[in-house]
Amino acid sequence: MKVGIPRSLFYFKRPVFFEEFLKNLGCEIVFSPETNKLILEEGTKISDPETCYAIKIFFGHVIFLDKKCDYLFLPLLKKNEYGFEYCPKFFGLPDLAKTILKTKILSAVFEGDLEKFSFQVGKKLKKEKSKIKEAYLRALSLEKENEKKRYFSFQERMNSPLKKVLLISHPYNLYDSFVNLQIKERLEKLNLEPLFFQDIPYEMVKEREIKDIPRFHWEFGEEMVKKLDFVLKGEKRIDGVIEVSSFACGCDAVLKEYLEMIVKSFQIPFLYLILDEQTGEAGYQTRLEAFADSL
Repeated sequence: MKVGIPRSLFYFKRPVFFEEFLKNLGCEIVFSPETNKLILEEGTKISDPETCYAIKIFFGHVIFLDKKCDYLFLPLLKKNEYGFEYCPKFFGLPDLAKTILKTKILSAVFEGDLEKFSFQVGKKLKKEKSKIKEAYLRALSLEKENEKKRYFSFQERMNSPLKKVLLISHPYNLYDSFVNLQIKERLEKLNLEPLFFQDIPYEMVKEREIKDIPRFHWEFGEEMVKKLDFVLKGEKRIDGVIEVSSFACGCDAVLKEYLEMIVKSFQIPFLYLILDEQTGEAGYQTRLEAFADSL
């Protein structure tokens, strides 16, 4: 049985778990390719002009996978394990996809209980409970191992003699080089050490209390604020912070003001980059070079 996973949006929330869980259930995984110009164009064609950049790219990925698999895996993410909500636009993705695709949708509601979610998916694939349990535990274990490796790598880069720049954004912006116009490679060419805040496990920061900052009901809002506070108050100094945002992201528009306030309270340079299908590489590079000169 072939199950398609769009390499976009929700995929980057739990890439290891989703893939491994379905593999352990005996599914053959069919991924869409890394984001490219054609995927962006296809997604833009069917999207409302005011749709955020990330959603346009998501639709390009699901269109690519249509008719190439038996099921298209599109979970309905509502709340994470800590009770915080995902972006409201995530809620309608499975239903919206049904209106434009011929392929059957494999979906289940995730409201914080990953095991319950896994059993819902496994049941729809007509798998035995013992098989689902085993697949869930193996995928969860691998996910935790991956988190440890990423954080170890983060710590190693924090010891770099180069000036360090912390990159803040949603994972589907940070880990998609087409979307962020290869920001990691561009910063490295400017002799800087880019650090992805997503490489810090949330478990390490969940108990932090941040004064003068409201508690956000969005899961990424709490994550961004607490991880930023964790890094800025650490033993190793960060030389600059860059926030990358998709155009028309209403949540980011609110968060940006608080993130910038926190960064500037430490007298550290802050750069805010908004990306969409019209972003020009020349102007983008110029802003990064100017930012590097300010460090």
